[in-house]
Amino acid sequence: MNLKQYFWPRSLLSRTLVLTILSVFIAQAVASLFWYTQSKQREVEGLKAASESMAQVFASTTSFFQSLPAEYRHIALEQLRNMGGARFFVSFNTEEIRIDPIPDTISKREAVDTIQGVMEQKLPNVENILINFSRPETLRVLNNNLLLSDLPKSWAHHTLTLEPLNPPVLVVQIELDTNQWVYIAALLPAPYVTLENDLVNADQLVFLVAITLLLLIFTFTLIRNQTRPLKRLALAANRLSTDIEQPELVEEGASEITTVTRAFNLMQKRMQRYMHDREKLFGSISHDLKTPITRLRLRAELIDNEVQAAKINKDLDELEIMVKGALQTVKDTDIHENVTNIDVLNILKSVAEIHNQQRQRVFIRGAQDLPFSCKPLAFKRCLTNLIDNSVKYGDEVTVYVQDSEKSLDITLIDNGPGIPEEHLKKVFDPYFRLHTDVHGTGLGLGIAKNIIRAHGGEIILSNRQSGGLQIDIAFPKVEQ
Repeated sequence: MNLKQYFWPRSLLSRTLVLTILSVFIAQAVASLFWYTQSKQREVEGLKAASESMAQVFASTTSFFQSLPAEYRHIALEQLRNMGGARFFVSFNTEEIRIDPIPDTISKREAVDTIQGVMEQKLPNVENILINFSRPETLRVLNNNLLLSDLPKSWAHHTLTLEPLNPPVLVVQIELDTNQWVYIAALLPAPYVTLENDLVNADQLVFLVAITLLLLIFTFTLIRNQTRPLKRLALAANRLSTDIEQPELVEEGASEITTVTRAFNLMQKRMQRYMHDREKLFGSISHDLKTPITRLRLRAELIDNEVQAAKINKDLDELEIMVKGALQTVKDTDIHENVTNIDVLNILKSVAEIHNQQRQRVFIRGAQDLPFSCKPLAFKRCLTNLIDNSVKYGDEVTVYVQDSEKSLDITLIDNGPGIPEEHLKKVFDPYFRLHTDVHGTGLGLGIAKNIIRAHGGEIILSNRQSGGLQIDIAFPKVEQ
């Protein structure tokens, strides 16, 4: 099974739209990757510098409080808070505060490693330095049972929250002595406050979607305008086999499409001239041959030798039959009839009625569920020839009609002796006959095949194992 046949779009419009989406996606992916690689390097360098600066402040603050006697540290911290001089939240705790860390990202790891390195360098006498990031809503302060939201807003909310972004909070805990921890919480400076690590941010995603939609709209409009004349050309080509007198196509669209349309119109004109010339030719042949045949019959009457006269009249009869047969072939395959919707079962019943007067010899099975367009008289001639042959040589025939969206299938099964395998294709040749009876010209099957093919269909003869001949006909549904 070819998966491409089932999943790849078939129309030019859908294929162009899919390729447009793919091209935009690939172009944006390459551009975003290049932008991400370049900007991320600059962002990491900037984040590293900002983290080093904050670490310097944290280390200085810790050193300042470390230099004070333990009983004065809380007093100095309270004065600092009242003066509003702190850019971050500082507290002295008797235990390590549990932190619910945010997921690891490149930016987070870079900030933590940088601050860790600077503070270890600046505070060599401190053994335990803990650094992490927490969400504001889960941030614990002062002790493990108190959340940031439980504090008065004047204490830390303006320092550690930045609504509506609510970025992650950097938390540094330094153990000065046993059960003495310095707790520092702060926000990273802009533009690193959110620690974003997305390859495509929201603004870029909106831009990508907007550009893609605009391209799709323009592409859809362009391709639809270009494929409309192609679709009309395809429909005209499908109808050409049944309606050679259809009006010319309007030459519009791109230059290549205009050239194809002009060539199609020219081909249709040539075919029309050819069919008109053929009709005139056979009409002239019919008229011109009648006079010499009549003269030859009169001369045959003047011959005293009755045997020779009979032979000449027999030859003239055969010649007249051949001329009439040729004219009948041209007439019965005439493609100038208008195409209309027909009721297939009604036509079959009208053909069967002729053979079912004394007893039923033609049986019709099936139904027509969908419209079917063809040339009614030619279609009836075709079925008449086939059913006549089936009744003549098979006594009884059953006609099965199977209708679908793509084709109308008709199957004829008779009770006759069938046709030798070597003659199954030859029976369509003009004047070829398997039987020697005087009724018939050997043109019926050939005419039927020409009518079927003029409608874009196919006919297949086959011998059934249980006996009898089976004729399978498929008429494709021509899109209007």
